[in-house]
Amino acid sequence: MGDSRHEWMQPGAHEVAPGVHRIPLPLPNDGLRAVNVYAIADGDALTLVDGGWALAEAREQLSAGLRQIGAGLGDIRRFLVTHAHRDHYTQAVALRREYGSRVLLGEGERPTLQVLMRPDHVALEKQVELLAGCGAKPVLEAVIALRGEKPRTTGWEEPDEWITGSTDVGLTDRPLRALPTPGHTRGHVVFIDDGTGLLFAGDHVLPHITPSIGFEQAPSELPLRDYMASLRLVRALPDMRLLPAHGPVTDSAHQRIDELLDHHDRRLAATAAVVERGASTAYEVARGLTWTRREHALDDMDPYNQMLAVLETAAHLDVLVLQARLRAEAVDEVKHYAPA
Repeated sequence: MGDSRHEWMQPGAHEVAPGVHRIPLPLPNDGLRAVNVYAIADGDALTLVDGGWALAEAREQLSAGLRQIGAGLGDIRRFLVTHAHRDHYTQAVALRREYGSRVLLGEGERPTLQVLMRPDHVALEKQVELLAGCGAKPVLEAVIALRGEKPRTTGWEEPDEWITGSTDVGLTDRPLRALPTPGHTRGHVVFIDDGTGLLFAGDHVLPHITPSIGFEQAPSELPLRDYMASLRLVRALPDMRLLPAHGPVTDSAHQRIDELLDHHDRRLAATAAVVERGASTAYEVARGLTWTRREHALDDMDPYNQMLAVLETAAHLDVLVLQARLRAEAVDEVKHYAPA
C-alpha cells in the first residue's frame, strides 16, 4: 500500500470532522480492497454509517479502530446502512446479533433482501437472467461456471427499521438526515449533516471510480435514469465535503458529481455510436466499447467484470431508448437496438 492512491486504506480511526472518524475495513477481492465506515459520536454511544463485510479481519480492524477513540463494538448504538450490498450490510447484521445494535436501511432495498433471504436463492441469478436478454451467452455461461448452481446459505436478515423518503435520523449531538438516492441500488440512501456540510455518500458518489448501476437482485427498470436523477438531486444541494465508501475524503461533492454526469453523457454518446455502426444487442455493443481507464476490450476482462460491463451497457441503451435516440424490440427474448 505504498502507493499514495492507496493511503486511504490504511487501518485505524481517522478523524474527518469533530466527532466523526473514518475507519477503512478490508474486502476480500482484488478490485475494491477496502470500504470506509464512519463512526459518529452519538451521546454516550456511537452511530456507524455502513458496517463493512462480515469477515473476521474486518471485525478485528473495526474493533481496533474503535479502541483508538476509546470505544468498543458494544458501544455501537445503531448502523445507518447506505445500501444492501454485502460489503456495507452484512457486518452490521452480524454485530446486531451479538450486541443488539439497531440496523436501518432504505425501503427500496426490501425487494432485493426478500430475494437474498430465500433458502433456494442462487448467487447472481438475476444477473444470469439479464445476460440472457442481452444476447450475452458466452458471458452467461462463464458466470454460471464461476458461481456454481447450488443454493447458498444466505445469512441475510431484514433491518430493524426501513428508511422511507427523506427523513431525519438525528443523533444526540447533531442533526442528520437520510436522502434516497436510487441508482447504484434502488434503495440506496445518503446521509447528510447540514450543520457541518458532510455528505456520507456510500457508493452514490465515489472519488476515483464510477459506481456500478443496478447491480442487485431486484433492480429497477431504468437504473441509469434513476442514478443520474439522484446525482442531480444531490448536485442541487449546497456543496458538501464528500465522505465516500471507497476512496479518500474530498472537499467537494459537486466537483465529482459533475465529472460523473459528464462521464455518463459521453458514455451514452459512445454507446449510440456503436449501435449506429451496426451492433444490435447489449453484448455486441459492449464488445464495441472499451472499458476502464486502461480501455480494455470486453474479451480481455474476467467473467465477473464482463458481466458488469454488459449490464452497464444495457442500462445505457435503455436510457437512449427513453431519450428516443434509439429504438428497441425483443427477438426470441433477446433485446435488439437500432437507431431511431
